Formats: sequence, structure tokens, C-alpha cells
Amino acid sequence: MRLPYRILNVFTVDGDRLSGNPLCVFEDGSQLSTEQMQALARQLNLSETTFILPSDKATARVRIFTPGFEMPFAGHPTLGTAHVVRSLKSSGDALVLEEIAGLVPVTAAGDRWTLRAAKPPAKATPRASRAQIAAMLGLDDKALAGDPLWINTGSEQLVIPLASVDDVRRAAPNAELVAQHGFQPGGREAMAYVWAREANDPRSLVVRFFFTQHGAIIEDPATGSACANLGGYLIATGAALPLSATLLQGEAVKRPSHLGLRVDADQGIYVSGNVVELGGGSFDV
Repeated sequence: MRLPYRILNVFTVDGDRLSGNPLCVFEDGSQLSTEQMQALARQLNLSETTFILPSDKATARVRIFTPGFEMPFAGHPTLGTAHVVRSLKSSGDALVLEEIAGLVPVTAAGDRWTLRAAKPPAKATPRASRAQIAAMLGLDDKALAGDPLWINTGSEQLVIPLASVDDVRRAAPNAELVAQHGFQPGGREAMAYVWAREANDPRSLVVRFFFTQHGAIIEDPATGSACANLGGYLIATGAALPLSATLLQGEAVKRPSHLGLRVDADQGIYVSGNVVELGGGSFDV
């Protein structure tokens, strides 16, 4: 089989084509088995690789794979894949993607894409104490600005508010403790998502997302699902609505990324970002 693919960057910053989070999108996955999709994602070794399939419920069906497993929902793969679907199907600037987590509406203004979170936020309290979670991050417990919560708007993640952006930048997670305290039963990976407001601009948030892979800590350049979950966290903790913010991510891994978060008065959660298509090719499998 000859499999055309495209390489994109999502959540890019100020026209920098090599910022944001990389994504590979296979234009047609209809002839591939799950095992082949997983093997291709492992071959590419990007944070996610997606496969476009036909759908009788939406503009297209999308399957999302990390190098190790399939995801029910993820933000930057959704926005980047929508960009490709629009090109392939001439579907205009409003479309719906069918994902495991549900139907995800996506809209565009040029090359800036916005998704609505796959489902309303669900929350759960961590089993670990605040002191244990702070130690997991290599911080003291005074660095925590509130109670951490597990939030799920399509992909469950541990959301941890920190007192300052300096605390976010100082975070140095311990892989063993993240595996212990940042893992939910039934989950596929351990993780921690930390955030804090800029002191001089409360609508600007500095965020980092860590996860474990083969016993090591990996940092993600831009995490759209976690951006949506931060919206869920703000709803769960009584933030005044509507609200909007710009999330700054990827600084520590030299892949600067900007993510837009909006939570409407009806508690709809929206994630926005710029998408750049870099190029493409084909695999013979």
C-alpha cells in the first residue's frame, strides 16, 4: 500500500513555522489494521499520529495514536487533522470529527482552528496528598496554589495549580513518583499538568505537561486536551464565566507554543491554535 501523509505543526507562534507541536496525518487509513496504525505511529515517534477514515456520523472519523497506544481524544491532533480534512474534502471551515471520545465540532478562521471539548468535564480527587504531589514535581507544598484534580473532557489528566510561573519553570518531576501519584486506574500513562498565571497578565498562563514513557519523564510542547481540561478545572473550582486565556507552553523543550482557551457562560470549553502544514510524502507498507 502507498500511504500519503502530511506533516504539520499545531499551536504555532507568530508565524514561526517550526514552533508548536508536530503531527503526522495519514490521509486515508481505511485499509490499515489497528496494529499497522500503531506500528506507523511508533515508526514516526511523534507525540501523536492520526489516520483519517470515513464516517457516517461526521465529516470524517479520526483515530489518534501515540507511539505506544491509541487515544480517545487529543487537542493538537484534532486541530491538525481538521486542517487536512478541510483540504481533502473541501468541507469548508466548519466540520465535525468522530473520535473515540465522541463527536468533536471544529471551526476555522483561515489557518486558526478551534475545537469544542469532546464532553463536559468530569472531576475526581487524587489519592495522593498535596505534599506528595508537590514532592512528585520536585517542589515544596507551598508551591501548590490549590487542590489538584483529575479532569476529563475527553482524555483524563491530573491538573495542578502552582503559585507562580517561577514554580512552573522550576518543576522537575521525579519519574518514579509520577508513576506512583500521576496514574489513574485504567489509564495508559502517568502524567502531571502544571499551570500558573503571569503576575502582570492574569489572562496569560504558563503551563507544562509531563508524562512517563519507558520509565522516563517526557515533556510535551503543546497539549490541547490538557488545555481543555484546564477549562474543566476552572469550571470545577468556581471561576467566573465567561473567561478566556492564552496558554504559553513548550519553552523548556524549545518548541514555543500558544494555545487559546475559552470557556463560555454555558460551560462550553473551546481550544484554539494556529496550524501550519510543512510538507508530506508517502510510505510504502
